Amino acid sequence: MVANSEVSIVGVDWGTTHRRAYAINGQGQCLHDISDADGALACKGRFPAALDAALAALGTRPAGVVLAGMVGSALGWHEVPYVDSQVPVQALAAHALRVTDAGNGVPTIILPGYSVRNTAGLPDVMRGEETQLLGAWALGHRSGWFVLPGTHSKWVQLDEGRVLQLRTYMTGELFDLLRRHGTVAAAAGTAEPVWDAAAFAAGVQAAGAHALSHQIFSARARVVCKDMPATSTTAYLSGLLIGTELKDVLHDSAGPLGTFKLLGSPQLAAHYQSAAQLLGLSFDILDAQAAFVAAMHHIHQNWTLI
Repeated sequence: MVANSEVSIVGVDWGTTHRRAYAINGQGQCLHDISDADGALACKGRFPAALDAALAALGTRPAGVVLAGMVGSALGWHEVPYVDSQVPVQALAAHALRVTDAGNGVPTIILPGYSVRNTAGLPDVMRGEETQLLGAWALGHRSGWFVLPGTHSKWVQLDEGRVLQLRTYMTGELFDLLRRHGTVAAAAGTAEPVWDAAAFAAGVQAAGAHALSHQIFSARARVVCKDMPATSTTAYLSGLLIGTELKDVLHDSAGPLGTFKLLGSPQLAAHYQSAAQLLGLSFDILDAQAAFVAAMHHIHQNWTLI
């Protein structure tokens, strides 16, 4: 618990199934944070009470609250329209939605996500990751490629904060589905999986050689043909999916992957770094939580909406 006078802003990273809230002072320091399972789906119909509960858990009544993520989607509190590539990340707050039904008297806004079309006119979207990109910008990382791995991995190219390219890969979702259901899950069996670095490396190296649907089946074939123990299936599958993602970006990227920056959990960052090194590449790892806090501090310093 922190004194109210010390907290300038509360930032909430409000996802589909989980959320994390941060109490931040005027110097941009996180004084306290909480996390819980009150994601957007669980809070349907009770968002004001859910926000009050988060503020109570932090023990503060801040000058303002910034909400980011799926809370601004169609399944969230209020749907906030996407912005396009004409809006740089440092201007996101100017396109935020002011919440009028919070009920607690604390000024509250919800940040928008991005909708970006590629050169062929095909759309891609992100909601939540843009806030970490704003934080990276605030910390001085303003141009280049960024990867934000997760359920849906995002690859974003920035130029002084402007989104030039956006690519989404369903790597995490596919991994979770395949290891729980279907023939690959059956091949893995019921034994507790082990982390097999050699199997992970084999997956990375195999990635991109054939259609992904063919290569996914190879996870089962390797077990059936005794080329790989069943307990190594998930490690191989992880390498295959991450490797496919990396090689696809490399195929269309003019710049070296070593200039890419990664914002993600330590475990995911380690897997992506391992895969990159197997391909003779590397990432600069940025702290995702520090980036989110930096984004909130930037908005607090430049907040003219309230």
